[in-house]
Amino acid sequence: MTPPPPGCASLGAPRARVPGRLARSWLLLQLLLLLWTAAATQGHQRSGPRISAVWKGRAGQDWVDFGLAEPHTVLFHEPGSSSVWVGGRGKVYFFDFPEGKNASMRTVNIGSTKGSCLDKRDCENYITLLERKGEGLLICGTNARRPSCWSLVNGTVESLGEKRGYAPFSPDENSLVLFDGDEVYSTIRKQEFNGKIPRFRRIQGEIELYTSDTVMQNPQFIKATIVHQDQAYDDKIYYFFREDNPDKNPEAPLNVSRVAQLCRGDQGGESSLSVSKWNTFLKAMLVCSDVATNKNFNRLQDVFLLPDPNGQWRDTRVYGVFSNPWNYSAVCVYSLGDIDKVFRTSSLKGYHSSLPNPRPGKCLPDRQPIPTETFQVADSHPEVAQRVEPMGPLKTPLFHSKYHYQKVVVHRMQASRGETFHVLYLTTDRGTIHKVVESEERERSLAFNIMEIQPFHHPAAIQAMSLDAERRKLYVSSQWEVSQVPLDLCEVYGGGCHGCLMARDPYCGWDQGRCVSIYSSQGPVLQSINPAEPHKECPNPKPDRAPLQKVSLARNSRYYLSCPMESRHATYSWRHEENVEQSCEPGHQSPNCILFIENLTARQYGHYHCEAQEGSYLREAQHWELLPDDGAMAEHLLGRARALAASLWLGVLPTLTLGLLVH
Repeated sequence: MTPPPPGCASLGAPRARVPGRLARSWLLLQLLLLLWTAAATQGHQRSGPRISAVWKGRAGQDWVDFGLAEPHTVLFHEPGSSSVWVGGRGKVYFFDFPEGKNASMRTVNIGSTKGSCLDKRDCENYITLLERKGEGLLICGTNARRPSCWSLVNGTVESLGEKRGYAPFSPDENSLVLFDGDEVYSTIRKQEFNGKIPRFRRIQGEIELYTSDTVMQNPQFIKATIVHQDQAYDDKIYYFFREDNPDKNPEAPLNVSRVAQLCRGDQGGESSLSVSKWNTFLKAMLVCSDVATNKNFNRLQDVFLLPDPNGQWRDTRVYGVFSNPWNYSAVCVYSLGDIDKVFRTSSLKGYHSSLPNPRPGKCLPDRQPIPTETFQVADSHPEVAQRVEPMGPLKTPLFHSKYHYQKVVVHRMQASRGETFHVLYLTTDRGTIHKVVESEERERSLAFNIMEIQPFHHPAAIQAMSLDAERRKLYVSSQWEVSQVPLDLCEVYGGGCHGCLMARDPYCGWDQGRCVSIYSSQGPVLQSINPAEPHKECPNPKPDRAPLQKVSLARNSRYYLSCPMESRHATYSWRHEENVEQSCEPGHQSPNCILFIENLTARQYGHYHCEAQEGSYLREAQHWELLPDDGAMAEHLLGRARALAASLWLGVLPTLTLGLLVH
């Protein structure tokens, strides 16, 4: 944003006679400045994104409209493929994003049986599940509250009939379905009007099992995964959820976040009470708290599992997104090894006798049934006493933020010099994506929020997101469109070499006078190995100076200078001569640092520099010279003379009128 020319805005007008509407606008502008200044103290310097970028994409290649609003969508993408499947209302969309070519879309209609749902809501067929099955695609939906599935093979749709547990009765219901070979696990209730207590079930496999009704309190399921351990009989199912807090103390949080374990080979129990139930269920509390700031985050929002590159299941990283009652967020990172150790070694909460043998939660070889005594102890005391804490010596969040995060995916990548980084992509409730890089320093993880991305052509809430590490793309859907966003958005960084390296983006580097993707460069590119002062790696020690801009203004006029705040981590200052006239701190809510000049005097002419200070990095962002306008001054004086003459005439006129009346 640059100052308007003095001839086209009333901000350059003389102060003596300002029309009423203009005066009110000026007061409103001043009030907005005060609000912006006050809001500047509300930001968090490092937890917020450094810059903001709108991904415009290539027309016709990176985003496609549905053509109508889709209030509920589910997205399916296979890594390495250029295609994306999206389930909508009564249809499935197929999008293809071939590299360098225009994207295409086609639809497959999946009709619903509306006859049985005349006077009920949700009588459409909302597609809630897309999954690859053999050569085809398994499609499941609400089907007018008669959950059903279809098979799509080579463009031909075949009905599989009603499939309870594969799709919910309403698209708003919390649902989770997990496939592992021929086995299927689900949290979806099978009956619409009874069986309202949520359960985790094995709905397809050797034996159908379900969790006891007393082991979870109103759970909201987030994520489930199968973990193949060292011995096949020891393979586990872990699922993450939040539930109502059993502690009803007014000061206790409403929700508690959990991870539960089940043995994949669980065959049920020996007694009539345990024969159809999971006998190896245990749950543990997930802790995400910052003791130093006394901030607790109890509401689990999303989970992403990042496998170890060497195949060590214990080193799988579990990224959890949590929120608090004020919708602030935190990201905590756990390891599957720590979770497994808690379940193997902890005592049971509230159970003070010696544990039976085998201990609750233990997986038995050779398909042995769990003894009744072990089941009864675990069923009455399902929570372990020890809590699962984040990785690292401090057991604290990777970072916390004032933003409300909802979904997360994580990409493990290698930078130009071989360093490994974990890059988090977090969706916000504002329909944007935050790109956060995690790096290691002295056995401790550090997080840096690189940028905020607006992924859509039409801003909207993000309904689904999928990461393709092979193609280095994010696929994101809203109710209006699907967008393909590259992970290496290097063209958004300005400021030459210094601006490129200050971004601290591991996907980008400086090469041949441009900020380029490390994947598109033929050889190694310049990247910073110093996260505190990356700009010092540039060949030129000082950044380029801002070009001089000049403007002529009349004396006593009002004016403002505006400096775009490209980095939200920098302090922007307007300096006139040697004096700092205006300062905007990190977290400033306005996109510009504005200097108001209410009444231009002779002393206020001259050079104005807007400087951005970010650590040891100092950059001149704007350079303006305010010059006296002699023509404007003459016009100003002539206007003053006319005003004086008019006032004198208006003062004499009543006297003459009175004299004539008396005469």
